[in-house]
Amino acid sequence: MAATSKTGKADQHAVRKARLAAALRENLKRRKQQARQRAVEQKTPAAGATSQDDATVAEAPDFRRNQGGE
Repeated sequence: MAATSKTGKADQHAVRKARLAAALRENLKRRKQQARQRAVEQKTPAAGATSQDDATVAEAPDFRRNQGGE
C-alpha cells in the first residue's frame, strides 16, 4: 500500500506543478498586455501636447530574453 500512496502524492505534486505553471504563464501574459497597454496610452498624445512631448515617451517594453544579441 505504501507504493500507491507515493504514486498518489507524486500525481498530486505533478497536477499542482502543472496548475501553477499554467497560472504563471497566464499571469505573465496579463502583465505583458498591461505593459503594452500602458505604453500605448503613454504614446497617445493628450489634447494640446507638443511634438516635443512625443520624443520623451519611451517605447513599449521589450520582454525578449536576448534583447541585443539577435
